[in-house]
Amino acid sequence: MIIAYVLNTYPQPSHSFIRREIQALERQGHQVVRLAMRRAEAPLVDVRDRAEAEQTSYVLDRRVLGLGGALLRRFLRAPGRGLAALRLALRCGRASSSGMARHLIYLAEAAEVANRCETDGVGHIHAHFGTNSATVAMLAHALGGPGYSFTVHGPEEFDAPGALSLGEKLDRARFAVGVSQFGRSQLCRWAAFDSWDHLHVVHCGIEPEAFADPEPAPEGPLRLVSIGRFVEQKGQMVLVHAMVRLVRRHPQVHLDLVGDGEMRPALERAIAKAGLQGNITLTGWLDQDGVRAALDRAHALVMPSFAEGLPMVVMEAMAAARPVVATYVAGTPELVLPGETGWLVPAGDDAALAEALAGLAETPVARLQAMGETGRARVLTRHAIDDQAGKLADLIASFEG
Repeated sequence: MIIAYVLNTYPQPSHSFIRREIQALERQGHQVVRLAMRRAEAPLVDVRDRAEAEQTSYVLDRRVLGLGGALLRRFLRAPGRGLAALRLALRCGRASSSGMARHLIYLAEAAEVANRCETDGVGHIHAHFGTNSATVAMLAHALGGPGYSFTVHGPEEFDAPGALSLGEKLDRARFAVGVSQFGRSQLCRWAAFDSWDHLHVVHCGIEPEAFADPEPAPEGPLRLVSIGRFVEQKGQMVLVHAMVRLVRRHPQVHLDLVGDGEMRPALERAIAKAGLQGNITLTGWLDQDGVRAALDRAHALVMPSFAEGLPMVVMEAMAAARPVVATYVAGTPELVLPGETGWLVPAGDDAALAEALAGLAETPVARLQAMGETGRARVLTRHAIDDQAGKLADLIASFEG
């Protein structure tokens, strides 16, 4: 099959799961055309991301004249389709906080995508996220392009489903997938009952060979790692507050905060105010190998999120045989089993988080190792990328021919 992946900004450091899915499909013999609207603003640290950027076509590189010409050609070839697509774009624009003008841009982007799919013989479009990438995929189909599907991750799509016209996207799609059963349940809230049969679960995947020989749990004082964008939903500020409590009982504990983002200055101020500079290190973004090294140095991963889809870093930590301390949100409890593979705490509760981390610090290393091995077996069974990409390919193939 020839499949077009329609994406907003690609590649990005936090979207390595998309790269793995694409490459797994290619290993299975499918051709994937990468169509992103724009390039990443931040420099790409990982050489794998830089290689993906070289293979990606950027729709907005066509600029106003190119996109306008693409849209005009679609209208001249099929005026009825063009008008129907225009009405759809305006209807979605009225529902959205981004407005109708932005949706007219999406329509022009969709025309370029439809033309490119025609040129390359694409039989199916798949988008990641139910936001503007799914809008472009839906409009490209309305303009006469191939049928589409999309993966919904959350939490953004679940925060504003009406403004995203999520129900319309689901009902028009060949199928849609959530990355967890929780995610699929949220799609059921917005899809018509008749569309429920077209809603599936396809997990994001890991590459088992990248975790073939996990390091044993380290000896010595507790070392923690937390990985993610520095934004409110990831809950790093709650983790800093929990560290204040934890250090009173375990003064030698150390936390690596891996990532970057808009909250970095606030986190730096909070760490300095609490006098935790010796206990918390902000590493910045690390490439895939750097993330693996950070996991290997740690006893456990901490994921203090307020909202999630199903965090890739939880899967990666479990594959590296590390227990996980996380919050009871979204699909996380489908992976992290209290007492077996880690700890779960209420989101936003720094006292409960500190207590869980103290329990972790007081757990013998041999027990942590056993929990890590249980988690590793669980995630390798549920999230091997070739298996998950195969599920997606089977869904796409059911509409081919």
